[in-house]
Amino acid sequence: MSQFVSPWRGEPETVGTVAVIGMGKIGLPLAAQYAARGWHVIGVDVLPWVVETLNKGRVHIFDEPGLDERIAEAHAAGRFRATTSHAEAAGEADVVVMIVPVMLSEVKEPDYRYMDPATQAVGAGLHPGVLVVYETTLPVGDTRERYRPMLEAASGLHCGDPDEGFLLAFSPERVYTGRTFHDLETYPKLVGGVDATSGARAAAFYRSVLPAEVWQLSTAEAAEFAKLAETTYRDVNIALANQFAAYAERMGVDIQEVIRGSNSQPFSHIHQPGIGVGGHCIPVYPHFLVSRAPELTLPALSRQVNDGQVGVAVQAVERELGSLEGTPVLVLGLTYREDVKELAYTRALPLIERLTFHGAEVWAHDPLLSDEEVARTGARPWHWGDAGPFRAIVVQTGAKQFRSLDPAWFPELGVVYDGRNSLREVPLPEGVTYVGVGVPDVRGGSRARRAPVAGGSGRR
Repeated sequence: MSQFVSPWRGEPETVGTVAVIGMGKIGLPLAAQYAARGWHVIGVDVLPWVVETLNKGRVHIFDEPGLDERIAEAHAAGRFRATTSHAEAAGEADVVVMIVPVMLSEVKEPDYRYMDPATQAVGAGLHPGVLVVYETTLPVGDTRERYRPMLEAASGLHCGDPDEGFLLAFSPERVYTGRTFHDLETYPKLVGGVDATSGARAAAFYRSVLPAEVWQLSTAEAAEFAKLAETTYRDVNIALANQFAAYAERMGVDIQEVIRGSNSQPFSHIHQPGIGVGGHCIPVYPHFLVSRAPELTLPALSRQVNDGQVGVAVQAVERELGSLEGTPVLVLGLTYREDVKELAYTRALPLIERLTFHGAEVWAHDPLLSDEEVARTGARPWHWGDAGPFRAIVVQTGAKQFRSLDPAWFPELGVVYDGRNSLREVPLPEGVTYVGVGVPDVRGGSRARRAPVAGGSGRR
């Protein structure tokens, strides 16, 4: 293990003290990773109960394999503790990593209600020689134009002076909840400083805490843009897949067959269509680009396409049943994706809202949520295996449990809308229609082309 030094100034084979601001689903695994590489870690969170839990060597996040063991080990070794004081942690740290949420406001603009106060609180504790790195995804230019002056004002220090001031860089998190440690070891770590010295110090820090490659980009702006570009690419790709799915349905072609065929050419990477895109990243970060660059029209259009898939699903169900007024409907899957207990920008919420608006009586089930949590989404809880009066089922996530669905539980069932194309092999009784995304009508063995319909649903 590398030698612990204080103060740490980026020398090879040395480690120091790092403060991680934000003990959420990304921040806490980062803290565990840093501690495992020999760094002394101070975790900072505004919630006292979180800090109390962590200072007992326990975790409050349970969907990250190996996290509890790593935190317990780091705590027992004296390399991890937590506090609610940003300034105290920054005052002791050689490196401060900011991983506080920046989400969207009601008008689709960046919402800084958490990051701005956290930055000001950290700034009050900065000392000469410290490095501050933002890992939270930001609009291009925010590290330099928004947070450098904020940190300078709060600290009284000048940014860019490694001896009498502080250093500042941006390095985007690029991990997937549920496999964070794998991703930290696999993907190149992108780093960009507001100046060359800051970039070099940040690169040295990440080389000391990660086994993956570290790529030092020329500026903080390049690193900010790289994160926005990679997430926006995915959103645009999914929107294209959704439009391909609508055309495939009209032409009586299976979109899955098309995608497999196209992607056999190494330059084609078509993503999967579906009922929409949820989570902290893909529905949010394209707006960070569009809010600053209105000339980027494709990301804005893609957001409209992907958000519109909920309407496509509701219309498809309504076409099959004739009306949703007073119709019992079951929604399967409420989290933004299967196996992650998180509702951030989940498409289940607008789905329930739209179904209710059309008069449906909505029940829901998610294997990760309690009855109380289901009820807070606006739906009535349904328990797996119970009989139900449902005329329609709408699948919102691809949870494995749903593949064992028994249609016999629902004697009144008329249609299954599979928003993830994950139940295609589930046998359905005669008279029950399967509606997928880009799946042609193959009932009776035919693949006849139908007249164009709105949206991207298909039937079999």
